[in-house]
Amino acid sequence: MKATIIGGGIIGLSSAYYLNRSGWEVTVLDKGDFLDNCSYGNCGYICPSHFIPLATPGIVKQGLKWMWNSKSPFYVQPRLDWDLISWGLKFMRSATNKHVETSAVPLRDIAFLSKKEYEGWLSQPGFNFAYESKGLLEIFQTEAAAEHAHHTVEKANALGLEGTRLLNREELLAKEPHTRINGIGAIYFNCDAHCYPNKLMSDLIADLKNKGVKLLPHSEVNGFETANGKISKIICADKNIEQDEVVMATGSWGKQTADLLGIRIPLMPGRGYSVTLENSPYKVIHPAVLVEGRAAITPMDGNKIRFGGTMEITSHKTPPRMNRVQGILDAVQRFFPDFDVPMPAKENIWYGYRPCSADGLPYIGRVNKIKNLTVATGHSMLGLSLGAGTGLLVDEIINGRKPSMDLRPFAVERF
Repeated sequence: MKATIIGGGIIGLSSAYYLNRSGWEVTVLDKGDFLDNCSYGNCGYICPSHFIPLATPGIVKQGLKWMWNSKSPFYVQPRLDWDLISWGLKFMRSATNKHVETSAVPLRDIAFLSKKEYEGWLSQPGFNFAYESKGLLEIFQTEAAAEHAHHTVEKANALGLEGTRLLNREELLAKEPHTRINGIGAIYFNCDAHCYPNKLMSDLIADLKNKGVKLLPHSEVNGFETANGKISKIICADKNIEQDEVVMATGSWGKQTADLLGIRIPLMPGRGYSVTLENSPYKVIHPAVLVEGRAAITPMDGNKIRFGGTMEITSHKTPPRMNRVQGILDAVQRFFPDFDVPMPAKENIWYGYRPCSADGLPYIGRVNKIKNLTVATGHSMLGLSLGAGTGLLVDEIINGRKPSMDLRPFAVERF
């Protein structure tokens, strides 16, 4: 039996890993070269702590306030685009307290599932992606954020995120004794881990090649042929591919790919940026989210540190706005005053597009119209974190096994 996966990011490659393991002949198509997508430049979090979806009360109002700030961490590019308008209306309707409440359990479950699977990979030959289970700090500077943190800790403990606790300033500084921190406290999420995404992706690609999975670069999908409610052929510029099952794991291009089949998936690209220092002179022990700065920092692979952030809802064609990167570096220095990182040259700045669903939850599952299609996209900022778990779920769906968790919150056609 043949399965073709469209998309060579962490979701597509994880799906290939599990389908190959269960006996499928797997081909993976990537519109690029498998070496430069959003799975590489993120901050490497594997984070059950991120149980609050992107669509939250107040985020739209905050986005409007930041609309004209070129360094702001959240931005929606205004333009006459019906897809953006439709997505935005659905996003605003989803940004409710009830949605936040009902999203917590499924986001927790898929994150723990994914973390368990990544830890399983480490026992396999060829996998050494600098995985560390040190937890994560969520550092805050204001009393308003401290009050919100108190409620988050209560919710985390109610969800079973063991070891989550509120740190005062002294306890925070004790966690990071090698550097000064401007913060009045932090949440410490003991359940979280992190890795070096570049190594994770290279290890996974090497493993798949060794197992005979076909990885076809520069294979952008231009169309499909269907018959009897199934995809019979995938059409690329220089090849047509026949298969029994198709996995659509096209990330921020998910909407465009779905459109080729007449399937409507509310999804927009959300651009993020990161800067990685090799042999960094600055040291931290734990990954950290900088609450008021809306930025993130991660120590990686022994000698590296990565700064990342921003959510820029824009099109793939819009040139990058490097002021956003300066905003990240400014935020880092406000929290870590000794971290005086100059603006790097443009070629040393990474940026990529996250697939943002209209409610902050991924789309994982079958669709009514096409019997042999499984969709796996819309993971927003959690693609790497949820990658291994999503791959396992895709394998379970295709093989008709009982899924490891309830997939109803991730229904592809829920809108």
